[in-house]
Amino acid sequence: MIVLPGGGYAEHAAHEAAPIVDWLSGLGIAASVFRYPLNVRHPVPLQALRAEIRRRRASGADRIGLMGFSAGGHLAGLAALAPGAEAQDAVQFVVLGYAITSMETETYRPARLILLGEDADPELRRSTSLDALVTRESPPFFMWHTAEDVYVPPDHTYRLAVALAAHNIPHAVHVFAHGPHSLGLAEGAGDASMWTALAASWLREHAAA
Repeated sequence: MIVLPGGGYAEHAAHEAAPIVDWLSGLGIAASVFRYPLNVRHPVPLQALRAEIRRRRASGADRIGLMGFSAGGHLAGLAALAPGAEAQDAVQFVVLGYAITSMETETYRPARLILLGEDADPELRRSTSLDALVTRESPPFFMWHTAEDVYVPPDHTYRLAVALAAHNIPHAVHVFAHGPHSLGLAEGAGDASMWTALAASWLREHAAA
């Protein structure tokens, strides 16, 4: 499993990197962090992640999953959904935590400006919005968010969930009532801390399928 930490495409959040790998390893899932390029325009991060997926597949990985948080979740979703991928670029399942999914909304504008620039036209913004990229061949998704997230509101998760449902793609969605953005493992964060148990159950089905 490839872990993609958040950080608004400007940095890699440390608490969404190694601690996530350690948790996945405890579940018996081989995982490592991919530190994708920062402060660069689309499609540079996507191209880098696809190259990493191909490298891992060439090294013998059979099933490859992505786990991304915030901006890292946006990149994970792009790699899973954007057109133009080769067969060896495909991923089998995706886990998103409080992910940016839409470049058409005005929420968390700094990440959009880094990735797309100040004058991104509507077509570019649409083509990098995950809900616009879902097809009937898309992989299963597990998504979690908090209703109180003011940086990336849960509407981002809802938009993608609606698109997945419209295309009959298996998905799980958990939106917890309380908690800020960037919770990571969410230890001690009330009900939101349940996401790891829920994801572990989901991963047992999809990582070994």
